[in-house]
Amino acid sequence: MKKTKLFSLLACVLVAVMLFSACGTTSGETPKTDEQATPAPAETSGTEPENVTITYCNFNSSGGNEETLQKMVDAFQEEYPYITVEVETIGYDDYFTQMQTRVAGGTAPDCYELNIENFAAYANKGMLAEISGIDVSGLNETALNAFNVKGVQYGLPESFSNVVLIYNKDLFDQAGVAYPTADWTQDDLQAAAEAIRALGDDIFGIWQPITYNEFFKVVAQYGGALLNEDKTAFSINSPENIQAAQALVDRVLVSNVQPNTVQQGGMGDWDMFMSGRLGMIPTGIWAFQTFTENCDFDWDIAVEPGSTQKATHFFSNCVVLNPESKNQEAAATWLAWLTSSTRSAEIRLEAGWDLPALSDMDALASYLEITPPENREAVFESLNYLAMPPVIEDYALMSDIIGQYLAAAADGTMTVEDALNAAQADCEAQISLG
Repeated sequence: MKKTKLFSLLACVLVAVMLFSACGTTSGETPKTDEQATPAPAETSGTEPENVTITYCNFNSSGGNEETLQKMVDAFQEEYPYITVEVETIGYDDYFTQMQTRVAGGTAPDCYELNIENFAAYANKGMLAEISGIDVSGLNETALNAFNVKGVQYGLPESFSNVVLIYNKDLFDQAGVAYPTADWTQDDLQAAAEAIRALGDDIFGIWQPITYNEFFKVVAQYGGALLNEDKTAFSINSPENIQAAQALVDRVLVSNVQPNTVQQGGMGDWDMFMSGRLGMIPTGIWAFQTFTENCDFDWDIAVEPGSTQKATHFFSNCVVLNPESKNQEAAATWLAWLTSSTRSAEIRLEAGWDLPALSDMDALASYLEITPPENREAVFESLNYLAMPPVIEDYALMSDIIGQYLAAAADGTMTVEDALNAAQADCEAQISLG
């Protein structure tokens, strides 16, 4: 799984106020330059800074965007010629296994990238250094707080992205169905999917993978949750969660508006959408550039429909420091520039990467001018309905267990209720939430 991959100006500001109002903690700030929020590290009076080489490891450029990251490195080194950044990119599927091994073996890079799902485990186990002595005022405070543990800043938010409903306007026109609106519910989505499915044996209405990452969001759309409010107990098999899972499974096994494994014919969801055979796909905003380059039909986006309420994904990656690094000051300077400088943000937006987590929403205004999609404002509107993943220390194990039983329900070897009951029992037996 690779991930390797914002209304009008007033609306941008409104979203910023609504979404990013929490307080952050920074320390040891140094003055900002005119061009970006990242300061040069403190220098010894009368001396030139010593040349230093730092190592930076990432997965975010593993989808073929190494060139974009190199542009960022080149721009950084123009401003900080005494800091050389050596970049290593590892594919997402192997990244976290390799990083755990390297951290445990004392061979981790000076700084590296983490996703929000793995951050908690690294921070709680003392694997990360505190990030201080830099100016982080250019970063969004709420995003900063996501990587702050008990008042200590262990990570800087590198990016954020979310999921919207992308739809094929041509198929909607052929089916005589009105385009999705912000008022749509799951019932509206199902009706449109059935109309599009009727266009032909090889045409499908929607593809929403029946996986853990989709499930926790759809659960929220039905008013459910995988954990109780204080994260002390699992609630995987609640009535709301069973209803949510049943809706996903029935699209494959009952109405067949979503292709089963045989009907997929080895194609992925993006490939089927780009082939013109899929009416709707809930996926990330990182798909925009790929779809622009490869779709020969009109497409647009909308906020994902909900059931009892709306809920949309929010993803954020961070960058962190190795506590064993001998170059922490230089590495922190690079991380601050990478996450909050104007130039880094410009390069990121030009490449269609995930959005920078900036406090100045004006810096993202150019994003709205890029088409397709025409309704790019829906990216910001979706931020009103964020569903954060239920992050616990054993997040990977929890997601694996739930994903395994969802797969069994999706292929019909278990009922939805039996699958979620089994997932509940296994999580309770294998994971301590104390």
